[in-house]
Amino acid sequence: MGYEKTQLKNGVRVITNSMPHTQSVSTILYYGVGSRYEEDRIAGISHYIEHMVFKGTKKRPTAKDISGAIEAVGGVLNASTGREITNYWAKVPKTHFKLSFDVLSDMLLNANFDPAEIEKERKVIIEELHQTLDSPPDLVNEDINAVLWGNQPVGRDIGGSDETVGSISREDLLAYMKQYYLPADMVVSVAGNIEHDEVVQLVEDTLGQLPAGERPVAKPARTVEGGPLFHVYFKETEQANLCLAVPSLNYTDPRRYVLSMMDTIMGSGMSSRLFQEIREERGLAYTVDSYTNQLSDTGAWVIYSGVDPDNIDDTIRAIIGEMKKLRAEKVPEAELLKAKEYNKGRMLLGLEDTRSVASWAGGQELLLDRILSVEEVVSYIEAVTVDQIYELAQEMFKPENLRLSVVGPYKDQEDRFRELLKF
Repeated sequence: MGYEKTQLKNGVRVITNSMPHTQSVSTILYYGVGSRYEEDRIAGISHYIEHMVFKGTKKRPTAKDISGAIEAVGGVLNASTGREITNYWAKVPKTHFKLSFDVLSDMLLNANFDPAEIEKERKVIIEELHQTLDSPPDLVNEDINAVLWGNQPVGRDIGGSDETVGSISREDLLAYMKQYYLPADMVVSVAGNIEHDEVVQLVEDTLGQLPAGERPVAKPARTVEGGPLFHVYFKETEQANLCLAVPSLNYTDPRRYVLSMMDTIMGSGMSSRLFQEIREERGLAYTVDSYTNQLSDTGAWVIYSGVDPDNIDDTIRAIIGEMKKLRAEKVPEAELLKAKEYNKGRMLLGLEDTRSVASWAGGQELLLDRILSVEEVVSYIEAVTVDQIYELAQEMFKPENLRLSVVGPYKDQEDRFRELLKF
């Protein structure tokens, strides 16, 4: 990848990656705001705004007009809200890049926020929240954040709650967008068969005259201490779902590549330690994997599994057993080498797609204020040692760091889970 970058006078950063061999162009508009910037009263407002900008503008009065403009040329239009980032994106055939940018910029500059549409979408979002409650895997992966971070914005559902979504007004939506959707904290990332100067001119003509504002700052997050900590969500299900987590590194920590190799060894793919021990050797679960959850000032490493309710005790013990093993014994060099090749391979395969390339460049620019090249990332991966993994395991895998969330048919069984978390 070879990217070009231009920063407009008002702070908007324009990043392009020219991929002349491709037939598509992907455009992502990033804003450095998400659910952790919200006051408790309006929890979920970032996600609400994401929904509302799709509901019509003066130029395209209805949601169908907006989506239809992109779908009419075979393209895809979507968005997502996180804890620290909101992004809007479109992927279209290369000949329709100008159309896709016009649609995206129109949505974000000229959304109607029609009162009737606000009320209609309020119901839709509440149904989306209820969908999580009806999906034990989604629910447990959401609930573990509350166990890790408690009553803080980073610990709550990105979508908010029935109560907060139910009380957000049109005035709240407009005020929040005015406060946080700012050129000073915006990145436009485009990848595909395009020219940098053309993209810069389009952004200048549409976004260049907006007042810059100042980059928002979120309140620092703190990890809830005094573990092991757990929460059991009673639900009559045929399968129990669990997340076992430990506090970990933020995404600016230079050791994040060490964590990535550890995560791969423990829970990525069918050859990982957790998969082999829990599914292949012991037949305790169909699904077991791990992932990192990293923010600017905090993070967690999380293991998820779905198991027969009768197998949950043995599964938790087996997971903790693998943690203990990583603390007690250094990873063999051959296993680390395999993890490195796995990560390099997945990264390179992912970057064949224009949207992945746009995401790679734009996400890093917004979060890190720089874009690492593939070669730099490969060098960081190659530099990870077995000693570094061993040292990080000593730091992370301690009894007081254990955090557990369980969704399943367990009522008044706190003592049972407290006993299982003895390290």
